[in-house]
Amino acid sequence: MNKKISLHIKQLHTLLNGMDLYNALELGTDCIFLDSSKEDSPYNNYSIIGANPFFTVKYENQLISIKTHNDKVFQSIISKDIFSYLNDIITQYTITNPTSLPFIGGGLGYFGYDLSKELEDIKPLAKSIVDIPDCYFVFYDNFLILDHSNQEVTITGLGLINNAMQSVNLIREKISSYIIPNVKQTINTSPEEPSVILTSPFTKATYMDAVESMRNFIEEGHIYITNMTHTYSGAFTKDPKSTYEQLRIINPAPFSAYMPLDGFQVLSSSPERFMDIKNSKVQTRPIKGTIRRGLTPLEDNKNKELLKASEKDKSELLMIVDLERNDLSKVCIPGSVKVTELFEIEEYATVFHLVSTIEGILEPKHTSVDCIKASFPGGSITGAPKIRSMKIIEELEPTKRNLYTGSIGYLGFDGNADFNIVIRTILLKEETAYIGVGGGITWESDPASEYQETLDKASALFKTLNIIN
Repeated sequence: MNKKISLHIKQLHTLLNGMDLYNALELGTDCIFLDSSKEDSPYNNYSIIGANPFFTVKYENQLISIKTHNDKVFQSIISKDIFSYLNDIITQYTITNPTSLPFIGGGLGYFGYDLSKELEDIKPLAKSIVDIPDCYFVFYDNFLILDHSNQEVTITGLGLINNAMQSVNLIREKISSYIIPNVKQTINTSPEEPSVILTSPFTKATYMDAVESMRNFIEEGHIYITNMTHTYSGAFTKDPKSTYEQLRIINPAPFSAYMPLDGFQVLSSSPERFMDIKNSKVQTRPIKGTIRRGLTPLEDNKNKELLKASEKDKSELLMIVDLERNDLSKVCIPGSVKVTELFEIEEYATVFHLVSTIEGILEPKHTSVDCIKASFPGGSITGAPKIRSMKIIEELEPTKRNLYTGSIGYLGFDGNADFNIVIRTILLKEETAYIGVGGGITWESDPASEYQETLDKASALFKTLNIIN
């Protein structure tokens, strides 16, 4: 164990859910909640809350800025590769995990999609509609890890700011004494009272034109599949945390997150895992293939069977599986990368998804940060071949994706990591809401259907903001 860390761990049984625990601690800026809010998901194992930040790092304009718990503003600007810098932090605070938990301490944060342009030396062409850091991580003195299988919460203290035992006991007391407010959650979907009107730089017609351009690139042999996205935005002044509480009710998802960061907030209800690394075992689960839920049980089942039988969607997913296998092979032990699930159907509040699972064993010389860097961004939201797809995306999408289609998750001081793909996510900054939506484009794609698919995917987010389509 690193000499700077005096690890203390305490467990207790609780009837509180993850959101209750977050509210019990009255946490504020830079205190991130990784929320596995979909109760019937096999990936709904743990939720993680960071408390008492001791170190925050952000990367923007190719510069690193840092802030310690004693600082009021970011300072110490450094020009360095952000992945190398994060590797240095993990090495500095390395600990041995004495529990069966996947995480006991480290950093929570995100990698924005636009960071990938530096990795692949892609000339930026799209304009920015909102400015946030390309990367933002917060490292904490204390964590709460909620095990959903038995409602047991583990509180950890690292002793980097406060006495580890005392800080853990203080958090335990707050949880034990917390009384859930008797406030009924209501969702206003009245067409007479829409809270915000969202607009996209794409109209339906121009989005369809862009899809046709993608299909032309495919016909000419540049790419096999790619991802076309656009961003809705509109004025929004409601409370971010209350809005997230509505989102997790409307659209529970296994890789959700609430991130109240410096100057902006992120409300994510992502269904997709990008990368999970535990004890050197690596897993990625790309999604390709989406169909809306039916209005009746009969229609619901019909749509599910249509997705299961869709050769177009299976073809899309198969191409991305091959891409992900190639990415993992860069950092995994030769011969260890395997496809363990190929075409699985997962159901969510508004859509069905087609999903695959690829696994491998990380080579001892590589870290979890190395693995993320080698595969970032996820192939399901770029295309194949990846770099050519990303260049075409930059040509045809009018605005930067920013955080959308990047990854949110944790980097553990024990070497473990788990990250989502940032989809089904609301970004709030300066009284404006931003929602990215998109879908995979192949030669078989119908432009009108592709446009409608983006609306289907965003419907839960529109509903959360009280938008009537």
